[in-house]
Amino acid sequence: MTATPSLPGASLDTASRFVALSGFVVEEVTGTVVRGHVDLGPDHHTPWGVVHGGVYTTIVESAASIGASSAVAGHGQFAVGVHNATDFLRSATECRAAVLAQPLHQGRTQQLWQVVITDDGTGKALARGQVRLQNVPLPAATGTQPSRQDDGKKA
Repeated sequence: MTATPSLPGASLDTASRFVALSGFVVEEVTGTVVRGHVDLGPDHHTPWGVVHGGVYTTIVESAASIGASSAVAGHGQFAVGVHNATDFLRSATECRAAVLAQPLHQGRTQQLWQVVITDDGTGKALARGQVRLQNVPLPAATGTQPSRQDDGKKA
């Protein structure tokens, strides 16, 4: 996997427990594409035996954030999602699904990324999402890092 050195790694080993539980494996990262896969199965199911939409939404947000952050890392920035619209196109129970994220727009302050999750076996799309992201300074670049009690937002 290629990655931008000034950003945290995109592997499951360095991800938060929440993100790691999605199972999203990143295979390629650049400022214009993120590719990976996820092995969907019973650990991702709703009580009705199909993959939970939150799994797809988490992967969409993760893939877009990784790519968008890679795109602006050279400017001392990273990208945070401000809007995620994920459509669930078809249900699945178990499969390997490919993840492809690409930018639709990359501006100075914001980016818009599209992410498609496709069943490798059938070639059919399972979910498609768009994430709008804000480019913000890396915490090290500003010298401050919000605490968990103070997320940096003004009241």
